Amino acid sequence: MGKIISFTNKKGGVGKTTTAINMAAYCADFGKKVLLVDIDSQGNATTGLGFSKSALKKSVYNVLIEDEKIAANVLPTQIKLLDILPANVDLTGAEVDLVYKPSREKILKQALASVRDDYDYIFIDCPPSLGLLTVNAWVASDSVIIPMQSEYYALEGVSQLMNTIAMVRQHLNPGLTIEGVVITMYDGRALISKQITAEIKKFFKSKLYEIIVPRNIRLAEAPSHGVPILLHDPKCVGARAYKALTEEFLSKQK
Repeated sequence: MGKIISFTNKKGGVGKTTTAINMAAYCADFGKKVLLVDIDSQGNATTGLGFSKSALKKSVYNVLIEDEKIAANVLPTQIKLLDILPANVDLTGAEVDLVYKPSREKILKQALASVRDDYDYIFIDCPPSLGLLTVNAWVASDSVIIPMQSEYYALEGVSQLMNTIAMVRQHLNPGLTIEGVVITMYDGRALISKQITAEIKKFFKSKLYEIIVPRNIRLAEAPSHGVPILLHDPKCVGARAYKALTEEFLSKQK
Protein backbone atom coordinates (compact mmCIF):
# COMPACT_ATOMS: atom_id res chain seq x y z
CA MET A 1 0.00 0.00 0.00
CA GLY A 2 1.44 3.36 -1.07
CA LYS A 3 2.14 6.11 1.42
CA ILE A 4 0.26 9.36 0.73
CA ILE A 5 2.02 12.62 1.59
CA SER A 6 0.76 16.20 1.15
CA PHE A 7 3.19 19.02 0.41
CA THR A 8 1.59 21.97 2.12
CA ASN A 9 2.05 25.54 3.31
CA LYS A 10 -0.57 28.27 3.49
CA LYS A 11 2.03 30.76 2.25
CA GLY A 12 2.80 30.81 -1.46
CA GLY A 13 6.22 31.16 -3.03
CA VAL A 14 8.04 28.96 -0.52
CA GLY A 15 9.22 26.25 -2.92
CA LYS A 16 6.32 23.89 -2.16
CA THR A 17 5.72 22.78 -5.75
CA THR A 18 9.44 22.71 -6.54
CA THR A 19 9.94 20.39 -3.58
CA ALA A 20 7.02 18.13 -4.54
CA ILE A 21 8.16 17.82 -8.17
CA ASN A 22 11.81 17.19 -7.42
CA MET A 23 11.31 14.79 -4.53
CA ALA A 24 8.82 12.87 -6.67
CA ALA A 25 11.32 12.77 -9.55
CA TYR A 26 14.21 11.61 -7.37
CA CYS A 27 12.05 8.99 -5.63
CA ALA A 28 11.23 7.63 -9.09
CA ASP A 29 14.89 7.83 -10.07
CA PHE A 30 15.67 5.71 -6.99
CA GLY A 31 13.25 3.05 -8.25
CA LYS A 32 10.06 3.99 -6.41
CA LYS A 33 6.73 4.13 -8.28
CA VAL A 34 5.31 7.60 -7.65
CA LEU A 35 2.09 9.46 -8.44
CA LEU A 36 2.14 13.26 -8.15
CA VAL A 37 -1.35 14.72 -7.66
CA ASP A 38 -1.71 18.40 -8.55
CA ILE A 39 -4.64 19.96 -6.65
CA ASP A 40 -3.43 23.56 -6.89
CA SER A 41 -5.56 25.50 -9.39
CA GLN A 42 -2.41 27.32 -10.54
CA GLY A 43 -1.30 23.96 -11.94
CA ASN A 44 2.40 24.62 -11.43
CA ALA A 45 3.23 20.96 -10.81
CA THR A 46 1.47 20.13 -14.08
CA THR A 47 3.38 22.68 -16.17
CA GLY A 48 6.57 21.94 -14.23
CA LEU A 49 6.44 18.41 -15.63
CA GLY A 50 5.88 19.57 -19.20
CA PHE A 51 2.09 19.54 -19.61
CA SER A 52 0.02 22.42 -20.95
CA LYS A 53 -2.93 23.13 -18.63
CA SER A 54 -5.01 24.59 -21.46
CA ALA A 55 -4.51 21.50 -23.63
CA LEU A 56 -5.61 18.99 -20.99
CA LYS A 57 -9.11 17.61 -21.40
CA LYS A 58 -8.95 15.46 -18.26
CA SER A 59 -7.62 16.39 -14.85
CA VAL A 60 -8.03 16.01 -11.10
CA TYR A 61 -11.19 18.12 -11.48
CA ASN A 62 -12.91 15.24 -13.30
CA VAL A 63 -12.02 12.98 -10.38
CA LEU A 64 -13.15 15.34 -7.62
CA ILE A 65 -16.29 16.79 -9.17
CA GLU A 66 -17.39 14.34 -11.85
CA ASP A 67 -16.52 11.14 -9.95
CA GLU A 68 -14.26 9.77 -12.67
CA LYS A 69 -11.66 7.12 -11.86
CA ILE A 70 -8.13 8.34 -11.19
CA ALA A 71 -6.64 5.72 -13.53
CA ALA A 72 -8.51 7.30 -16.46
CA ASN A 73 -6.95 10.70 -15.78
CA VAL A 74 -3.36 9.85 -14.85
CA LEU A 75 -0.57 10.68 -17.32
CA PRO A 76 2.97 9.26 -17.55
CA THR A 77 5.80 11.81 -17.35
CA GLN A 78 9.27 11.98 -18.86
CA ILE A 79 10.61 10.29 -15.74
CA LYS A 80 10.25 6.52 -15.70
CA LEU A 81 8.04 5.38 -12.75
CA LEU A 82 6.61 8.89 -12.22
CA ASP A 83 2.98 9.59 -13.14
CA ILE A 84 0.93 12.74 -12.63
CA LEU A 85 -2.74 13.45 -12.00
CA PRO A 86 -2.70 16.94 -13.52
CA ALA A 87 -4.64 20.13 -12.86
CA ASN A 88 -6.18 22.37 -15.50
CA VAL A 89 -8.22 25.58 -15.54
CA ASP A 90 -11.38 23.71 -14.47
CA LEU A 91 -9.92 23.31 -10.97
CA THR A 92 -10.37 27.05 -10.33
CA GLY A 93 -14.03 26.52 -9.46
CA ALA A 94 -13.57 23.26 -7.58
CA GLU A 95 -13.68 24.80 -4.09
CA VAL A 96 -17.22 26.06 -4.78
CA ASP A 97 -18.31 22.86 -6.52
CA LEU A 98 -17.09 20.71 -3.61
CA VAL A 99 -19.33 22.53 -1.14
CA TYR A 100 -22.42 20.84 -2.57
CA LYS A 101 -21.05 17.27 -2.63
CA PRO A 102 -21.74 14.74 0.14
CA SER A 103 -18.72 13.76 2.29
CA ARG A 104 -16.92 16.61 0.55
CA GLU A 105 -13.78 16.37 2.72
CA LYS A 106 -13.24 12.70 1.82
CA ILE A 107 -13.65 12.70 -1.96
CA LEU A 108 -9.92 12.61 -2.77
CA LYS A 109 -9.29 9.90 -0.16
CA GLN A 110 -12.00 7.71 -1.66
CA ALA A 111 -10.68 8.28 -5.18
CA LEU A 112 -7.06 7.50 -4.27
CA ALA A 113 -8.08 4.21 -2.65
CA SER A 114 -8.45 2.69 -6.13
CA VAL A 115 -4.80 3.33 -7.08
CA ARG A 116 -3.05 3.30 -3.72
CA ASP A 117 -1.69 -0.22 -4.19
CA ASP A 118 -0.22 0.74 -7.58
CA TYR A 119 2.34 3.18 -6.14
CA ASP A 120 5.03 3.30 -3.47
CA TYR A 121 4.32 6.98 -2.84
CA ILE A 122 1.53 9.37 -3.75
CA PHE A 123 2.58 13.01 -3.35
CA ILE A 124 -0.10 15.73 -3.32
CA ASP A 125 0.85 19.30 -4.22
CA CYS A 126 -1.62 21.44 -2.24
CA PRO A 127 -2.80 25.00 -2.92
CA PRO A 128 -1.27 27.80 -0.78
CA SER A 129 -4.48 28.03 1.27
CA LEU A 130 -6.41 26.14 3.92
CA GLY A 131 -9.58 25.57 1.88
CA LEU A 132 -11.52 22.44 0.93
CA LEU A 133 -8.94 21.22 -1.59
CA THR A 134 -6.20 21.28 1.04
CA VAL A 135 -8.49 19.63 3.61
CA ASN A 136 -9.23 16.89 1.04
CA ALA A 137 -5.50 16.33 0.65
CA TRP A 138 -4.90 16.12 4.40
CA VAL A 139 -7.81 13.74 4.93
CA ALA A 140 -6.38 11.49 2.20
CA SER A 141 -2.81 11.65 3.52
CA ASP A 142 -0.76 9.68 6.00
CA SER A 143 1.48 12.68 6.60
CA VAL A 144 2.48 16.17 5.44
CA ILE A 145 5.76 17.72 4.36
CA ILE A 146 6.01 21.45 5.03
CA PRO A 147 8.47 23.42 2.87
CA MET A 148 9.45 26.72 4.52
CA GLN A 149 11.64 29.65 3.60
CA SER A 150 14.11 30.88 6.17
CA GLU A 151 12.56 34.34 6.42
CA TYR A 152 10.56 36.17 9.07
CA TYR A 153 7.14 35.79 7.44
CA ALA A 154 7.59 32.01 7.27
CA LEU A 155 7.11 31.83 11.02
CA GLU A 156 3.97 33.95 11.07
CA GLY A 157 1.67 31.36 9.52
CA VAL A 158 3.08 28.31 11.28
CA SER A 159 0.76 28.37 14.28
CA GLN A 160 -2.36 28.70 12.11
CA LEU A 161 -1.14 25.89 9.85
CA MET A 162 -0.45 23.63 12.82
CA ASN A 163 -3.82 24.45 14.41
CA THR A 164 -5.65 23.55 11.20
CA ILE A 165 -3.72 20.28 10.89
CA ALA A 166 -4.65 19.53 14.52
CA MET A 167 -8.33 20.15 13.74
CA VAL A 168 -8.22 17.81 10.74
CA ARG A 169 -6.49 15.22 12.92
CA GLN A 170 -9.14 15.58 15.61
CA HIS A 171 -12.21 15.48 13.40
CA LEU A 172 -11.33 13.82 10.09
CA ASN A 173 -7.98 11.99 10.03
CA PRO A 174 -6.57 10.90 13.42
CA GLY A 175 -3.56 9.26 11.79
CA LEU A 176 -2.23 12.41 10.09
CA THR A 177 1.36 13.19 11.10
CA ILE A 178 4.09 15.68 10.24
CA GLU A 179 6.43 13.78 7.94
CA GLY A 180 8.99 16.56 7.96
CA VAL A 181 9.82 20.22 7.45
CA VAL A 182 12.28 21.33 4.77
CA ILE A 183 14.06 24.68 4.55
CA THR A 184 13.98 25.98 0.97
CA MET A 185 15.46 28.92 -0.94
CA TYR A 186 18.13 29.31 1.74
CA ASP A 187 20.60 32.19 1.50
CA GLY A 188 23.59 31.27 3.63
CA ARG A 189 25.04 34.78 3.32
CA ALA A 190 22.14 36.38 5.17
CA LEU A 191 22.29 36.42 8.96
CA ILE A 192 18.49 36.47 9.14
CA SER A 193 18.34 33.14 7.25
CA LYS A 194 20.53 31.51 9.89
CA GLN A 195 18.48 33.02 12.73
CA ILE A 196 15.12 31.96 11.27
CA THR A 197 16.44 28.47 10.52
CA ALA A 198 17.47 28.17 14.17
CA GLU A 199 13.96 29.22 15.24
CA ILE A 200 12.34 26.71 12.88
CA LYS A 201 14.59 23.95 14.25
CA LYS A 202 13.64 24.95 17.80
CA PHE A 203 9.94 24.68 16.89
CA PHE A 204 9.98 21.46 14.83
CA LYS A 205 13.00 19.75 16.43
CA SER A 206 13.65 16.31 14.86
CA LYS A 207 10.98 16.88 12.20
CA LEU A 208 13.28 19.35 10.42
CA TYR A 209 15.26 17.69 7.64
CA GLU A 210 19.02 18.07 7.91
CA ILE A 211 19.32 18.83 4.20
CA ILE A 212 18.65 22.49 3.37
CA VAL A 213 17.77 23.55 -0.18
CA PRO A 214 19.66 26.70 -1.24
CA ARG A 215 18.55 29.45 -3.59
CA ASN A 216 19.63 28.31 -7.03
CA ILE A 217 19.01 29.83 -10.45
CA ARG A 218 18.99 26.42 -12.15
CA LEU A 219 16.16 25.28 -9.87
CA ALA A 220 14.23 28.42 -10.79
CA GLU A 221 14.79 27.78 -14.52
CA ALA A 222 13.70 24.13 -14.61
CA PRO A 223 9.89 24.69 -14.52
CA SER A 224 10.08 26.93 -17.60
CA HIS A 225 11.57 23.95 -19.44
CA GLY A 226 8.85 21.63 -18.12
CA VAL A 227 11.28 19.26 -16.41
CA PRO A 228 12.46 18.48 -12.87
CA ILE A 229 15.98 19.53 -11.97
CA LEU A 230 17.45 16.06 -12.54
CA LEU A 231 16.66 16.45 -16.25
CA HIS A 232 17.60 20.13 -16.44
CA ASP A 233 20.94 20.26 -14.61
CA PRO A 234 21.60 17.21 -12.42
CA LYS A 235 25.00 18.51 -11.29
CA CYS A 236 23.91 21.93 -9.99
CA VAL A 237 23.79 22.69 -6.29
CA GLY A 238 19.97 22.64 -6.27
CA ALA A 239 19.85 19.19 -7.85
CA ARG A 240 22.39 17.84 -5.38
CA ALA A 241 20.32 19.25 -2.51
CA TYR A 242 17.06 17.67 -3.68
CA LYS A 243 18.77 14.35 -4.36
CA ALA A 244 20.24 14.36 -0.84
CA LEU A 245 16.91 15.47 0.66
CA THR A 246 15.13 12.58 -1.06
CA GLU A 247 17.76 10.17 0.22
CA GLU A 248 17.20 11.52 3.74
CA PHE A 249 13.43 11.18 3.31
CA LEU A 250 13.70 7.58 2.07
CA SER A 251 16.11 6.64 4.85
CA LYS A 252 13.45 7.58 7.42
CA GLN A 253 10.74 5.40 5.87
CA LYS A 254 9.89 2.15 7.64
